[in-house]
Amino acid sequence: MFYFIIRGIAKFLLIVLFKIEIKGLENIPKEGKYLVCSNHASNWDPMLVSISFPRQIFWMAKKELFNNKILSVFFNGLGAFPVDRENSDISAIKNALRVLKQGHLLGMFPEGTRTSGYSKEHVKPGVAMLAVKSKSSVIPVRIESNYKFLSKVKITIGSPVDFSVKDGQVNDYETISDDILRRIYSL
Repeated sequence: MFYFIIRGIAKFLLIVLFKIEIKGLENIPKEGKYLVCSNHASNWDPMLVSISFPRQIFWMAKKELFNNKILSVFFNGLGAFPVDRENSDISAIKNALRVLKQGHLLGMFPEGTRTSGYSKEHVKPGVAMLAVKSKSSVIPVRIESNYKFLSKVKITIGSPVDFSVKDGQVNDYETISDDILRRIYSL
């Protein structure tokens, strides 16, 4: 309930600030577990993706956002959970797998931080590892904007992509993550 109230407020605020155009709403499954993976150029991105989806998205968020107790309660109320981007964060991986096992949407930025465009050096293997281990398809999302007041924000939602690995195949997480990132930037 808290999530949808905050999402409604965020949607109103974002509609006032930007001219939002959303394409590909028909690609959002009504139920089931999926990884929602988007490019990340601005602090507005988690809210922009969240208001585009009718279902709740549980976000992995950098642990620094949870240092403030008030913000920590707020983010936890929204279903977000911290991830240590500098180290292998087993707790965050377990939380992510639990979210997916429960049939929810898990939001991630495959690059792990804000970037200005595709680069192979930004590829992180974590998103692929979660997709393969949880047997979850990926919904690629691309956000295009300069994020200036009243500017256009184009959000394109792609069709879900299955990255499951067949028995006997090698799990090359970096290659799979690169494929996910390329699909996002090709939308």
